[in-house]
Amino acid sequence: MHLSQLHYLPLTYPFFAILLGILLFLVVLIQLNALRYAYRRLGMSSGTAILLLFASLLGSYFNIPVAQLPQQQVVSGEEISFFGMHYVVPVVADWPGTVIAVNVGGALTPGLVSLYLLVKTRLFVQGALVVACVAFVCHLLAHPIRGVGIALPVFVPAVAAAVISLLVSRRNAAPLAYIGGSLGTLLGADLLNLDKLNGLGAPVASIGGAGTFDGVFLTGVLAVLLASLTSGFDEPRPVKP
Repeated sequence: MHLSQLHYLPLTYPFFAILLGILLFLVVLIQLNALRYAYRRLGMSSGTAILLLFASLLGSYFNIPVAQLPQQQVVSGEEISFFGMHYVVPVVADWPGTVIAVNVGGALTPGLVSLYLLVKTRLFVQGALVVACVAFVCHLLAHPIRGVGIALPVFVPAVAAAVISLLVSRRNAAPLAYIGGSLGTLLGADLLNLDKLNGLGAPVASIGGAGTFDGVFLTGVLAVLLASLTSGFDEPRPVKP
């Protein structure tokens, strides 16, 4: 097994380019000052938030191996389509079986940011509630896909996180959406489905990688937009004469 084969883009180039385009559009909105309140509500500077989104996108290429399933025949060098998204199965040679890994951009980065936001905002109870609800929704809709691992319809994490966080707290919807969308997806779609990976023939079953990375990344983008839309709750209301 060559460690270099663990690293690959989870999406095909056209779909990866779409996510990059969404991120660049977000940068343009920031430069136009259209999201001037967004980052204050997320508890970080605009530069830090954009850097983290870029780190998430670029970090999706890297996987950190943590375990290995018993030897089995694996799929190699294919392109798998699920709910309109096209996922990449890496080309592998002399592969021992399914390697369970943690994706840097889809699990490690958003996971650490979510923990930072939880500590900074102290939304422990509300955060746990949103994470649990999003995890439940993701677990219901996640599917084991041969060659890929566990996959989820791309907009499920973002929509579920946005709706649930708004219901729980409109004032804190932005950080709750990021926390719930990131941790809830990783928990409900990936971690609670580890028992289904045997027999799928995926060379790399990446937590936060192919199958869930796109949903986690879009959750981060949506959290920024949601922060801007709910910014009015922080502004003082005009006093009536």
